[in-house]
Amino acid sequence: MTAGPVSAVFAALADPTRRAILARLATGEATVNELAEPFPISLQAISKHLTVLERAGLIVRTREAQWRRCRLDPAPLRTLAEWVDQYRRLWDERHDALDDYLRDLKETSRDRNP
Repeated sequence: MTAGPVSAVFAALADPTRRAILARLATGEATVNELAEPFPISLQAISKHLTVLERAGLIVRTREAQWRRCRLDPAPLRTLAEWVDQYRRLWDERHDALDDYLRDLKETSRDRNP
């Protein structure tokens, strides 16, 4: 995942309304009206949020007659999790090294001051 897609996904996830929409879509497909229901904002504002999510690749919108349905596409989240995991492993290694250093420091201190 290059910086562009990572940035787009992070930007999409930065907004709590968009995260709530994704959480709702994790339970299954929904129409735009169903997604808008719990929010005190206009349908136009929901549509803008959906556009951001769609551009980030997090949702897919379909049209069936007059119904516009949305579904979650988890692939970008999986890719983002893998990208973040690289850094988690790096920090785990650094924390392990710090633990070793502090343990050695403590043992050295104990040996000098019995």
